[in-house]
Amino acid sequence: MMEDFKDDDMIDAKKIEDTHEDAVGAERSVLDRRDAYCEPGFKGIFASYYVALCALFSAMGGLLFGYDQGVVSVILVMPQFLDRFGEIATGGGFYKGLMTAMIELGALIGALNQGWIADKISRKYSIVVAVIVFTVGSILQTAAVDYGMLTFARFVGGVGIGMLSMVAPLYISEISPPEIRGTLLVLEELSIVTGIVIAFWTTYGTQYIANEWSWRLPFLIQIFPGLILGIGIVFLPFSPRWLCSKDRDDDALRALSKLRQLPPTDHRIQREWFDIRAEVALHAEISAERHPQLQERTVSNRIKLEVVGWVDLFRSGCWRRTFVGSGLMFFQQFVGINALIYYSPTLFETMGLDYDMQLIMSGVLNCTQLVGVASSLWTMDRVGRRALLLSGSIVMFLSHLIIAVLVGKFSYDWPSFRPEGWASVAMLLVFMLGFGASWGPVPWAMPAEVFPSSLRAKGVAFSTCSNWLFNFVIGLITPPLVEGTGYGAYVFFAVFSLLSLVWVYWFVPETAGKSLEEMDHVFKDLSSEGEEERRERIEQAIATRMANH
Repeated sequence: MMEDFKDDDMIDAKKIEDTHEDAVGAERSVLDRRDAYCEPGFKGIFASYYVALCALFSAMGGLLFGYDQGVVSVILVMPQFLDRFGEIATGGGFYKGLMTAMIELGALIGALNQGWIADKISRKYSIVVAVIVFTVGSILQTAAVDYGMLTFARFVGGVGIGMLSMVAPLYISEISPPEIRGTLLVLEELSIVTGIVIAFWTTYGTQYIANEWSWRLPFLIQIFPGLILGIGIVFLPFSPRWLCSKDRDDDALRALSKLRQLPPTDHRIQREWFDIRAEVALHAEISAERHPQLQERTVSNRIKLEVVGWVDLFRSGCWRRTFVGSGLMFFQQFVGINALIYYSPTLFETMGLDYDMQLIMSGVLNCTQLVGVASSLWTMDRVGRRALLLSGSIVMFLSHLIIAVLVGKFSYDWPSFRPEGWASVAMLLVFMLGFGASWGPVPWAMPAEVFPSSLRAKGVAFSTCSNWLFNFVIGLITPPLVEGTGYGAYVFFAVFSLLSLVWVYWFVPETAGKSLEEMDHVFKDLSSEGEEERRERIEQAIATRMANH
């Protein structure tokens, strides 16, 4: 298995290039500067401004996702909120935990169902559906009059958030050129953290409103960016890869031309169009070979194909990608990030800070993460995903380890050890900076780019569901960890930070600079002689049709 996951520098790049030279008579490498669409990384955004604007707009889904996650942290301690919902104030942790957990449960269901919706009606129209669900949830939260209505509203809003968290990176990955795909996918995480920061400081300010608008107003505000996204996304191009999967090849060529701001006859457009069609045809043929009895177009067969599509995520040709996608989401949660976001005031209390400083430092913590995420706009495509993950794991491990030592030795009397208390706070900020620069954006970027076209929506949906599931688990185990073990919580997260380093080293390949159609070779899923012959036959058939056309 370890050999299957070695870096892509062991891949026979010359063989890949020769195959495409035979098919289209052009040099294959997308990294050749003469054929690249733009410079890799942040510089390339300015050369590919239209696709960057499309990605930035669709990333507003992440803003809604982050805002709705962050809005509860301050609302839960508002007297005006607790007066309305007495169950939360007097019912112990159960009612508070249930209301908070509803968003994770709803998001899990939303992400799970968004896969088939995105395949059926397109990536961009599935964003519209997600926004409608999210808006309904936001309206219900704003108008909530009792605990039951609020809890149901959080669930509905969570469904919309889960749908958006799955489809926004999927759409961005499928419209982006390979040179800047990672940079554009960073916009999703950047939007999530921006939403968290905006939500925190919005509710920090509205808590001083004397009436119920102190908590209703933050819920109301999130409706407006949602409506802007839902209306505006209709005017953006369809994903060319989705169009090809629906046999709309000419529409895919026009969409590619618009996204790249180049004429359809440009050799780079023609090459990318060729690659997309070849990859779609290859995986469609593999699917038909695996499930020949389900090829007749009936309602029953379509349902069965939907089910076996999920099973195919764990079969030869895809299971390594599923392992990487869900593994990234697992470690993203188990290194402790959402434990710090959800329970940062409690953690700062263990470091000896008073109540006002706990709230302020929680806001600073989120801003620090935002700075880290912003740095990955420059590093994601230039440094690469793998290097960022490895370096981030080291920073997170050392931060947790130092905090554990300081808390373990000095927490019994923080007033006498103020420098040590602030040193713990500083290491928490270092952790957030390291996470934001690495494990924040990369796990949202890679699942959206590693899966084959036929299973990409389901693969991203499964990875996103994994994130919400592990998010839910962390939310449950963190309070008893912090209350029962003190510094043990930091030891727990330090261990998983170290495990993430080992796991990435052995199992995560580099995808920077590779087109979506090259992922078969990156993961060496289709490296047998028979599959290469099948690929060559499909490419030659497409090349012949192009020549005749």
